[in-house]
Amino acid sequence: MPVQRYCSSNYQRNSIPQQVKLMKKLIFVCMTMVLVTPIFTSPTVFAAGNAAAGKAKAGACVGCHGAGGNSVNPAWPKLAGQNPGYIAKQLADFKSGKRKEPMMLGMVMGLSKADMANIGAYYAEQNMTTIGATNKALAEEGEKIYRGGITKTGVGACMGCHGPAGKGIAPNYPAVSGQHATYAEKQLLAFKKGDRANDNNVMQGIAFSMSERQIKAVAAYMQGLK
Repeated sequence: MPVQRYCSSNYQRNSIPQQVKLMKKLIFVCMTMVLVTPIFTSPTVFAAGNAAAGKAKAGACVGCHGAGGNSVNPAWPKLAGQNPGYIAKQLADFKSGKRKEPMMLGMVMGLSKADMANIGAYYAEQNMTTIGATNKALAEEGEKIYRGGITKTGVGACMGCHGPAGKGIAPNYPAVSGQHATYAEKQLLAFKKGDRANDNNVMQGIAFSMSERQIKAVAAYMQGLK
């Protein structure tokens, strides 16, 4: 009997770490599913736009976003090659106030839903120019998160929604490849702090579970994606 009790208790002690590991994996999978589901269940759909008409409207965007949507200022996003539906949605959110940006509010007030779709169509056809990762060591840290997530805090792999090459999944998952690290970091921090909340709380939950160092690393890696 003593031997049996010893074997049983010893087995239980040895199995506890395995049970903990299994539970962590299950939590990680469940949280990833919860975080991703809202975008699928409430998509924003815009009609296909006219790129030629969008080019005419996009003339006012050049000052900040650059020729063909290739911003040279790292504080402003590159729009070239972006998913058209995503651009249209962001413009609509600026106009409705769901996304706060005083400078953009004045730019979008006169745009119709068709104008937004047209602008999205125009920028989607443009080719992005990239500068690559400027901090290789930091980008390597970010790659691990982008491709593997953060199991400890339940953060899923970024590529699950944004794709292995960072091209996004139309219409609601944006392309992130080649995007300025400065801009990407700013947006992730805005999600983390609750200053940006126009994504059905998906990115808020993810960014909240990331440290500022991890956010900076992911932004550095995405800038290097092509």
